[in-house]
Amino acid sequence: MASSLVSPYPTSSFIRNKKDLGFSAFPCTSQIAIQKCKKQVSKKIVSVMAPQQSERKPATTGSVKTGMTMTEKILARASEKPQLSPGDNVWVNVDILMTHDVCGPGSIGIFKKEFGENAKVWDREKVVIIPDHYIFTTDERANRNVDILRDFCMEQNIKYFYDIKDLGNFKANPDYKGVCHVALAQEGHCRPGEVLLGTDSHTCTAGAFGQFATGIGNTDAGFVLGAGKLLLKVPPTLRFVMDGEMPPYLLAKDLILQIIGEISVAGATYKSMEFVGTTVESLNMEERMTLCNMVVEAGGKNGVVPADSTTFKYLEDKTSLPYEPVYSDAHASFLSEYRFDISKLEPLVAKPHSPDNRALARECKDVKIDRVYIGSCTGGKTEDFLAAAKVFLASGKKVKVPTFLVPATQKVWLDLYTLPVPGSGGKTCSQIFEEAGCDTPASPSCGACLGGPKDTYARMNEPKVCVSTTNRNFPGRMGHKEGQIYLASPYTAAASAVTGYVTDPREFLQ
Repeated sequence: MASSLVSPYPTSSFIRNKKDLGFSAFPCTSQIAIQKCKKQVSKKIVSVMAPQQSERKPATTGSVKTGMTMTEKILARASEKPQLSPGDNVWVNVDILMTHDVCGPGSIGIFKKEFGENAKVWDREKVVIIPDHYIFTTDERANRNVDILRDFCMEQNIKYFYDIKDLGNFKANPDYKGVCHVALAQEGHCRPGEVLLGTDSHTCTAGAFGQFATGIGNTDAGFVLGAGKLLLKVPPTLRFVMDGEMPPYLLAKDLILQIIGEISVAGATYKSMEFVGTTVESLNMEERMTLCNMVVEAGGKNGVVPADSTTFKYLEDKTSLPYEPVYSDAHASFLSEYRFDISKLEPLVAKPHSPDNRALARECKDVKIDRVYIGSCTGGKTEDFLAAAKVFLASGKKVKVPTFLVPATQKVWLDLYTLPVPGSGGKTCSQIFEEAGCDTPASPSCGACLGGPKDTYARMNEPKVCVSTTNRNFPGRMGHKEGQIYLASPYTAAASAVTGYVTDPREFLQ
C-alpha cells in the first residue's frame, strides 16, 4: 500500500499549482484578447457618463481605491487609514498587549526607564500578563521573574494577571492558566479584526481568530505599555489555498509542516500568511491555532484565518466585547498564492535540526527514538491530547518509550480527566494514557518545549532522540545541544511512542 501513496513534495500532484501573482490586482491580458480588442476599437463616442452630483470624500471612496487583504484591512483600521499597501509604515493602535515571565520583567524595566518610575500603563484592561514559561522550577531567577510581574500588576492594578504562588500544586492557584497563547484564546482575549501583540514569537497563534497577531521585542513592548501604539510596517501577503477532504490520519500540524517544508524557514520572512480553502474551513479552532502558530517558523510576520461560524461559536462563551471581522477583497493583491490538495497529503515530520527539514513519517520508520513529548502551545491543546488518545486506543498497546504529557493550561488538564474520548466507551484521556503506560499529565506550562532550567519536567538533559508535538527542533531547543528532535503531529507522536520508532499513524488509524 505504501508504494501507491503520493509523495507531498513539489514534484507530485499534491501541489496543484504555485502561482506568482506579483503586486498587481489585475490579471494579465492574453494575446487573443488583445487581438479581439483591436477589432472592436471605435473612435465613435457612444455615451458620456454624467458627473456624480452627490458629495464624496476622495480619500475613502471612488474607483481608484484598490482591494486590500485581511492583514492590510486590520492594520488600516487600527491606524485610522483608509488605505494601506505593503511597505507602508503606520502607527497602529493596539487592542491587547500580552507578556509573560521571560520577557515581562525586561519590558517593564524599559517602560519605567522611558516613561518614568511612577508612569501608568496606557490601559490596564488591555494588558494581559501570563506566567507560563519557567514556572515549576526551583531556579531562583525564574521565580524572581514571576515576583516582578506580580509587583508590577499590583502597582498598575492590571485586570488580567494570571498569577501563580503555590508552585507545589498548580490547582491551588485558581488564577493560574498556563501557556499564554492557549490561555489568550480560552479567556476571550482573541477577537476578529483586532490587533494583538505579545512578547513571544508564537503570538501569531491568535491569527486563527481572524486578527492581526504577532510577536514583538521587549523594547517595543515597553513602548506599547506606555503609549498603546506601535510603528509597524505593513507586510505583503502570501495566500495558501487548501482544498480537499482532510484524511482521518492527518492533523493541522501536518499541513503547516508541509507548507514550511515547501517554502523554507525563510520563505515568509516579514510576510503575512493567509490560510483559506475548504480544508481550512473544516478545521476546529484549536487546529486553526496550530496552523497559525507555526507561521513564525517560516519567518512569517503573522498568520491569519478568516473568521466564520466556527470562530463565532467558539467565542460565544469567551467574550462579551463587540468585534468586527474583516475579509480580503476579491481583487486584493497577494505576493504569491499556493494551492494544495490536502486529500493527497501523507503524515509528515520535520527531522533535526530545522522545521523545514520535511520528510514523510513512513520514510523515517527506521529511526529509533528514546522518548515522546506531547505538549506546548502547538501540540498541548485539548484536541491534541484527544488525537493522541485516539491512537493509543486504536493500538491497544503500551508505549515502548517514556511518553511525557504536558497540558497547555489548567482547562486542558481538567479536560484530560473529564472529557470522554469518542469511541472509547466513556474513557477519558487520562485513563487511556494510564493504560498505555504514559507519564501522568504534568502541571500546565510551556514545560520542556524551550528547554528551561535543568529541573524542568521532561527537559532533555542527555543527548536523546525525541518525537515532539512542539514547534522547533534546533540544537539545544529542548535542553541538550546534541539532542535530536523530530517535530510531528499528536497522531504521529503517539504512534511513535507505541513502536519506539518514528511511525506513520496509519499503522493504527487505518
